[in-house]
Amino acid sequence: MVYFMFATGIENSNPRIAGGVRRDELAECGHYDHWREDFALVQEVGCNFLRYGPPLYRTMLGPGRYDWEFTDQAMAELLRLRITPIVDLCHFGLPDWLGDFQNPDFPELFADYARAFAQRFPWVQLYTPVNEMYVTALFSGRYGWWNEMLRSDRGFVTALKHVVKANVLAMEAILDIRPDAIFIQSESSEYFHADSPAAIGPAEVLNAERFLSLDLNYGRRVGSDMYEYLLGNGMTREEYQFFLDHRLKRWCIMGNDYYVTNEHLVSKDGSTRPSGEIFGYATITRQYYDRYRLPVMHTETNLNEGPTGLEPCQWLWKQWANVLRVRNDGVPVVGFTWYSLVDQVDWDTALREKNNRANPLGLYDLNRQPRTVGKAYRKLIADWRDVLPAQSLCLQVPIHPLPGASS
Repeated sequence: MVYFMFATGIENSNPRIAGGVRRDELAECGHYDHWREDFALVQEVGCNFLRYGPPLYRTMLGPGRYDWEFTDQAMAELLRLRITPIVDLCHFGLPDWLGDFQNPDFPELFADYARAFAQRFPWVQLYTPVNEMYVTALFSGRYGWWNEMLRSDRGFVTALKHVVKANVLAMEAILDIRPDAIFIQSESSEYFHADSPAAIGPAEVLNAERFLSLDLNYGRRVGSDMYEYLLGNGMTREEYQFFLDHRLKRWCIMGNDYYVTNEHLVSKDGSTRPSGEIFGYATITRQYYDRYRLPVMHTETNLNEGPTGLEPCQWLWKQWANVLRVRNDGVPVVGFTWYSLVDQVDWDTALREKNNRANPLGLYDLNRQPRTVGKAYRKLIADWRDVLPAQSLCLQVPIHPLPGASS
């Protein structure tokens, strides 16, 4: 049995931006050329779990047509090294032939892909079918940054209902092949602070909206205001009922991502701006846990290096202290992740501008040299791996480590 999952991730975002330009972080960060070295670095830092997935746009060629060449090699190496993957099947982008997240055919076709993946790699137990469903819909359907580049509530709701339905259908398809599969939702954990009394109403709306993806995914009834919002922006009653009828919570871990950018100030007109860390991970995670009552995994965090170079290390220890705090308060936290393994490219503009600028967010730089935070994370894992109490073993479906992997 695995009591606690120390993880990292290999960034595999691949949305399209203005002009139809594909942003493939696996390519831009050098993973296609260094994948064997990257997997060895996962072992070097001490992680037995890796958030990782093949690029959907290069693998899913058409209905029932898949190119597994790269995936076969990569997955075989992970199995050889006894690194347990948390397989990320859709990370912000779709194949050109599917278009974008407004396409109503996406959920069923994606479920077919998930089934095919599970059949090809039956030893995989842990999945994130669709990464950050809320952010995917927000950036594509309301902010106009990626993919369909729409700027409307209807665009957001349409993307959201398709993304969450795809996630639910993919979970069902995988369970048909692997009945003990476990799904770790990597979802952005947000909070919106009113900057004045006049902003309380808009902030309350946004704080209700932040839960929509997980409410639908877990079959939880939304509040009356959010129900009217969904139906007023294109979701039908039948579509809403689909989510209530498909309850897969018992196979789920509520993975939540927290960055310094996850908290926002709201003005009276509903506009938002960054607030920086105010409540912090522990307080916001408690809000999500109280709502869903599921085991929790901290599935993403990082911080840019600043003037001292030590800022990421300070952030790592702050996040870890927050994890220990919520565990000690009774929240069943089962894992922690520094995301990602190597530096990323152009995330300072959310991939909207192709500047080819390396962002120092990784445990290793793009030359695969360790950063100070990489050494700190390695020490953290070594110090804490064997001393965390077993109270976090609270899953209804047990996690089975790969043969030869340590817990």
